[in-house]
Amino acid sequence: MGNIDTVLSWLRQTSPEGCLAAWETLPPTPACYGTWPTTLDHRLLATLQDRGIEHPYSHQAEAFARVARGENIVVVTPTASGKSLCYNVPVIQRLLEKPQARALYLFPTKALAQDQLAELRGLCAPIKPEIRAFTFDGDTSAAARSAVRRSGHIVITNPDMLHASILPHHTSWIKLFESLEFVIVDELHTYRGVFGSHVSHVLRRLQRICEFYGSRPQFICSSATIANPQEHAHQLIGQRVSLVDNDGSPRGAKHFIIYNPPLVSADLGIRRSTFHEAIRLAEAFLRADVQTILFARSRLSVELLLTYLRRSLKLAPDEVSGPVRGYRGGYLPSQRREIEAGLRSGDVRAVVSTNALELGIDIGRLQAAVLVGYPGSITSTWQQAGRAGRGREASAVILIASSTALDQFLATHPGYLFSGTAEGATINPMNELILNAHVKCSAFELPFADGEALQSIKVEQMLEGLASAYILHHADGVWHWASEKFPAADVNLRSAGIDNVVIVDETRQVSVIGEMDYPSSLTMLHEGAIYLHEGRQFHVNRYDVAEHKAYVHQVNVDYYTDAELDVDLQVMDISESRSQGATVRSLGEIAITIRPSIYKKIRLETHENVGWGPIHLPAFDMHTSATWLALPAHIRAEFPSNDVSSALSGLASMLPQLAPVFALCDPRDVRAHVELRSRIGQAPTLYLYDAVPSGIGLAACLHAHWDEILVAARDIIRRCPCSAGCPACVGPSTFYDRRKASALRITERILEECLAGPILSE
Repeated sequence: MGNIDTVLSWLRQTSPEGCLAAWETLPPTPACYGTWPTTLDHRLLATLQDRGIEHPYSHQAEAFARVARGENIVVVTPTASGKSLCYNVPVIQRLLEKPQARALYLFPTKALAQDQLAELRGLCAPIKPEIRAFTFDGDTSAAARSAVRRSGHIVITNPDMLHASILPHHTSWIKLFESLEFVIVDELHTYRGVFGSHVSHVLRRLQRICEFYGSRPQFICSSATIANPQEHAHQLIGQRVSLVDNDGSPRGAKHFIIYNPPLVSADLGIRRSTFHEAIRLAEAFLRADVQTILFARSRLSVELLLTYLRRSLKLAPDEVSGPVRGYRGGYLPSQRREIEAGLRSGDVRAVVSTNALELGIDIGRLQAAVLVGYPGSITSTWQQAGRAGRGREASAVILIASSTALDQFLATHPGYLFSGTAEGATINPMNELILNAHVKCSAFELPFADGEALQSIKVEQMLEGLASAYILHHADGVWHWASEKFPAADVNLRSAGIDNVVIVDETRQVSVIGEMDYPSSLTMLHEGAIYLHEGRQFHVNRYDVAEHKAYVHQVNVDYYTDAELDVDLQVMDISESRSQGATVRSLGEIAITIRPSIYKKIRLETHENVGWGPIHLPAFDMHTSATWLALPAHIRAEFPSNDVSSALSGLASMLPQLAPVFALCDPRDVRAHVELRSRIGQAPTLYLYDAVPSGIGLAACLHAHWDEILVAARDIIRRCPCSAGCPACVGPSTFYDRRKASALRITERILEECLAGPILSE
């Protein structure tokens, strides 16, 4: 183990005044044990004891007892607290009691599935008769798939494969469905937003097929800490769920530091780059031989940090192996497995990752985590912090605050992180696009009878619509599939809209190096873009929109690209309107047209603009949910029109950054738009909308919190040391722009009329 105390002492001595915004030392906690069930099979007990597990932790013992009583459960305890035993022990026990029984494990990623397979096989290997566990994913060969269907006691897969390959072909999986006793849903908190809304319907389809074959599986779910684990689990599986959250696992001391980089320009509110600080801290940890993970908030940030860190350590900038690696979605599975193995063995001393390594993949015993910017939620923050310090050893977590409004809110309100509760997970099973897609998939799997619901969701009207489109045929009280199409092939669980774009490298020989969702591709894969992949630069030669393919070749340039979008918004329907004072807040449906306009070339290291170019791609139309606030006429009359425009533009810059404080989402999940003369009310209007087709419930959540959002915005603007506006509050302003003062005064005027007393005020 490296000397972490040396680094922490250096940090205390060298940090400029005011930069250590918070330093919390979480004390070590001892283990709290329970007892094994008296009914536990002696072979399983011996295996656990051979692995050094003499007694279960208290939460594990409670989980075993509740499962034995036939309850569906959700286990909510920190990373590395032994959640996997909460489901592995009951499953193996049942298989020893009933050899014909089956279990289905669902993980959100292939990496987690492979990790769990190794754990399961280690538990099962000493036990006879043999319990066979297999993974079933896109990498499983045709011959192996047949063996899994025929003889797999435990089938480990992901929701995507369950949706597209198992449920539609359930007649080939009769042994699984007629004897299915358990369904394990791991990392429950990841099933939120669009993905979670899709998965809720996949699980309903699963239960419909189980009922057809005469089985009724018990659900065991596990999750990181969220505010609504029981409610969220209930929404996902459609059944009552018991909560297990009395963590009994031991913990070493953890130092959690919020580091706010020093101001470079107080007037402009600009702080030293989070990238610069992250590289400096990573080098300090590596010099002390402390294995470290750096979490960045985007794919682009991962690649830039990886490039800068390798340069700083004098490593080859495009090296695809070695002690410093990148890790993110879009890398090939073989690359990710190699990096995970390197972390476990210690050959990889530092890894720069998106939240892809936030989940419970075994990556060894890292001692330090550097979070480059607030991850967007309390839940993600503690998940990422939990990647350092597994077991009883001391660890350090350093969150580097960026200049954005959300990060500066956190730096000045550290109690929000240390004393606040985790956010709730949000899904919307009633999203029309998603529901319609899964009704089609379910009808393909089994005909619907008249009056039949999809687990309490009425679908009769949707069935009639599908019949009118000749997709279904209604006869003798039954709705039959009538189309030649295979509906699951058209449904991507990770999005509510268009299929992913494949990235094809033409440098030496044609090969696929990654993929990307369609909306993101408009700004990252347009012709002329620089696409970054594991520290390497690729120039986008052409983008075939019809085929969803981007063709690239490797280059070595000193810049990266960033694109801008033009947005047009139209209100389609108002579901709720309420007034507080004279201010009207509304919730409803909107139509958005997004047009990529230009891209900028930004120099590496200095981030200066060194050129631009037009983007020639079609507009992207989207129907989604929004909440909006219309400025009352008498407040509008108090300010010049330019001040109103500046104020609303400033609030539009900062409010999406604050959205994660009130809803479990990424800042990119919520967008803002300003109309100085609304088409429906003629008043200046500020919109917050879900950045995914049909919406996922975020707008409704934010609609209920307008007052708190505005109070938080007011407090940030008041506290910000800049003179006219900066990234930490309302965004940069020009010399003649009174953006900051206008935004503060207009926000105060709205709150004066709406609030009887302050919320979250200073």
